[in-house]
Amino acid sequence: MGTSLKAEEIARLAVRVAAEKQASDIVMLDVRGLCSFADYFVVCSVDSKRHVEAVWQGVIGEGKKEGIISRHREGDPESGWMLADFGSVIVHVFAQPERSYYQLDKLWEQANPVLRIQ
Repeated sequence: MGTSLKAEEIARLAVRVAAEKQASDIVMLDVRGLCSFADYFVVCSVDSKRHVEAVWQGVIGEGKKEGIISRHREGDPESGWMLADFGSVIVHVFAQPERSYYQLDKLWEQANPVLRIQ
């Protein structure tokens, strides 16, 4: 990762940026013990496809400032969903219809919700 930030700090950075970019229903889930590929998920909702891009770019940009580089990207603004994979932290930015459709919160309901910002 090229940074001294721990997984929880990276997740909290993503939460902070999403909140600053006016995302809603932001949740940070502790998925340790439930999956082998990540420690935390950050999931948030936005109002439009343009907003998907803005929040995703904000998270990527702030991560770079801290020396955190996304290992993988999925989705695009037109799909209504984008993912940034920071290794131990995966950030999902959803337009509201896509979040309702994919229901990650329900899929990972056994995860420990560390924080939630409505």
